Amino acid sequence: KIMTTHTWQVWAIYMVLAANLSEEQVLKQVCPSCGATQLCNCSSMDLDFIPAGLTDKITTLNLSHNRIKHIRSQDLQQTVNLRVLLLQSNNISSIDEDSFRSLGKLELLDLSNNSLAHVSPAWFGHLFSLQHLHLQGNAYRDLGESSPFSSLRNLSSLHLGNRRFSTIRRGNFEGIELLDKLWIDGGNLRQYEPGSFKSIKKVNHMIVDIRSINVFSAIVRDLLHSVTWLELRKIPFSIPAEMQLLRVLSLSFAQKISLKEALLTDATVPEIVSILEDMPKLVEVEMIDCRLMGTGQWQIQIQANQSQTLRVLTIEKLSIEEFYLFTDLQAVEGLLSLLTKVTVRNTKVFLVPCSLSRRLLSLEYLDLSANLLGDQSLEHSACQGGWPSLQALNLSQNSLGDLEMTGKSLSRLRQLILLDISQNNFGEIPDVCEWPKHLKYLNLSSTQIPKLTTCIPLTLEVLDVSANNLKEFGLQLPFLKELYLAKNQLKTLPGAAPIPNLVAMSIRRNKLNSFSREEFEAFKKMELLDASDNNFICSCEFVSFIQHQAGMAQVLVGWPDKYICDSPLAVRGTQVGAVHPSLMECHRSLVVSLICVLVFLVILVLVAVGYKYHVVWYLRMTWAWLQAKRKPKRAPAKDICYDAFVSYSENDSDWVENIMVRELEQACPPFRLCLHKRDFVPGKWIVDNIIDSIEKSHKTLFVLSEHFVQSEWCKYELDFSHFRLFDENNDAAILVLLEPIQSKAIPKRFCKLRKIMNTKTYLEWPLEEDLQERFWFNLKIALKS
Repeated sequence: KIMTTHTWQVWAIYMVLAANLSEEQVLKQVCPSCGATQLCNCSSMDLDFIPAGLTDKITTLNLSHNRIKHIRSQDLQQTVNLRVLLLQSNNISSIDEDSFRSLGKLELLDLSNNSLAHVSPAWFGHLFSLQHLHLQGNAYRDLGESSPFSSLRNLSSLHLGNRRFSTIRRGNFEGIELLDKLWIDGGNLRQYEPGSFKSIKKVNHMIVDIRSINVFSAIVRDLLHSVTWLELRKIPFSIPAEMQLLRVLSLSFAQKISLKEALLTDATVPEIVSILEDMPKLVEVEMIDCRLMGTGQWQIQIQANQSQTLRVLTIEKLSIEEFYLFTDLQAVEGLLSLLTKVTVRNTKVFLVPCSLSRRLLSLEYLDLSANLLGDQSLEHSACQGGWPSLQALNLSQNSLGDLEMTGKSLSRLRQLILLDISQNNFGEIPDVCEWPKHLKYLNLSSTQIPKLTTCIPLTLEVLDVSANNLKEFGLQLPFLKELYLAKNQLKTLPGAAPIPNLVAMSIRRNKLNSFSREEFEAFKKMELLDASDNNFICSCEFVSFIQHQAGMAQVLVGWPDKYICDSPLAVRGTQVGAVHPSLMECHRSLVVSLICVLVFLVILVLVAVGYKYHVVWYLRMTWAWLQAKRKPKRAPAKDICYDAFVSYSENDSDWVENIMVRELEQACPPFRLCLHKRDFVPGKWIVDNIIDSIEKSHKTLFVLSEHFVQSEWCKYELDFSHFRLFDENNDAAILVLLEPIQSKAIPKRFCKLRKIMNTKTYLEWPLEEDLQERFWFNLKIALKS
């Protein structure tokens, strides 16, 4: 009895281990990445359910973009160390209440863009470590009568809402006091119970997408002192009568307001400006992808006390349908004098009025990139007395074309230190230009300059002339510390004497092939040199020289990444002294020739061995096995259409089609046979036709002959039957010998067929007519069994 108990215990342990091993194998087939690392990526794999075999080793599980409909209690039971669970973009409509019970270490849960019709507090009851929760894009209309998030004490970001989301009730957010980010997608939100957000004491960044001004006003009233950054999306500020409801915003303590995809009109802009100017702690206003219907003819005079706190204004991609008719900004000039940073990008700005420039008394940073400023308009905008405190100016991607005129216009800016005029079209530049006296940083990259002249100011500490098709650099720049010459046509290093204080230089993607000892030694202060992606000649003498000069340069970035001989001497960031050339780098031609000969001999040997031992056939069989293993082991009974699939050689078709088919299909009752000539789906891949036909048949009938074992497609059909039928039920295969055939005549690669012929009985077609009736009787019995 003791022995029996011990045996049962061993057997039980074995069965558990075998089941776990089998589940892990299935998991690796479904998600190959799951076995290698802690990251298990099963995204976009057309899964209908969470795969079995998930273990406690996994910390990140990505199941997004599948067709999962239901999450069961046992699906995630073993993943106790999971930190990130991504389930977005499935068809999830139901979740068992204890599905996440074991996920006490989970930090991010994404259930967005599914079909959840409700949100259950039980789902989150054990997620004590959860910091980020995404629930947007589902089908729930509300959050229930109480708070689903009361147990999430560590929650940092929460994304809610969908097209059907219509109601927020008091108590829905009980338990949440501090949030870094709160996103409410409430395009159809119509009912909000005042006080619903009162429990939240602080939100660093709140995003609201709400159409109803009434609801928005009520939400703002609850969060007057809680939100630091308020971002409003797709809100139409188009009805003047509704603007009074937004007056509550002027009491908010928010420090930053963002308007994204908002609609503004001439009638509502004055009221909005007035509200923003009255906000007591507002520092930054941002407008991105907004539309302004009008031409700046405000219907009422803008009346507001100038904000004493507003310092930063950002406008990007503001669409003004009739921007050429837009009037000047005289009405708001008086409100802008305290701004220190202004960005107006990609908004079709072609002129900044001189009167407005002169009012921007405190402006230190101005970004007007990706606009329509030309040389004449810049001269007017940077007028005498304009932008008096400006230190940094970005005019990249405009319509400037005269560098001399650009420099002269900007020379009036006495405080200007940094200037970016890249991606304009200057072309040829003059020998003499006028610039701001204290200019230190100049970006002239991608400006079509073929040659540099003394137009470049002597005061520069940083110069970027990348991507300009330059062939040489010989400027005298005594204060220059950083020089960027990437993507040009230079064949030699710049002279060191004219730039004695250079510390860093990028000369990557040029045409350098070498340089002399004197050229390199001249850069005594060089700390950083990026000379990657050039055409340096590979020679041991050159490498030895670089090693010898290692003390001159502390770091040699990417030295060099590419040579004419296509062999890297060192990787990016390697110290010069660490470069050690190999035999390959010093004797490339010889080594390459030897490698080519060896590769040719190896290929020749592989071809010979493959031909002798049928390697190509085995590769095809492996592919067939992989195809078969991807399908379910047995088709459902409702999908079985045939009594037998008939596998035969084309040379035996006369007997099969004219004798056997007629005998069996005209029997009483008739048998349903699947023949490749008649029943394969036209246009479908033949391998899929074979798999489907075998799966949809009760039996597989092999008509064996000398021709059969020579047929290529009969080999494929045998391949699939090996894995689909013989492995699970030997009785599913019926062998009919059309003519005497010795088992030794069957190729050795059909080992299972040889084994079956040696261990099982099979039917032989008799030539005597009196024995044929007995043959048909036995065959019909075998088909019915």
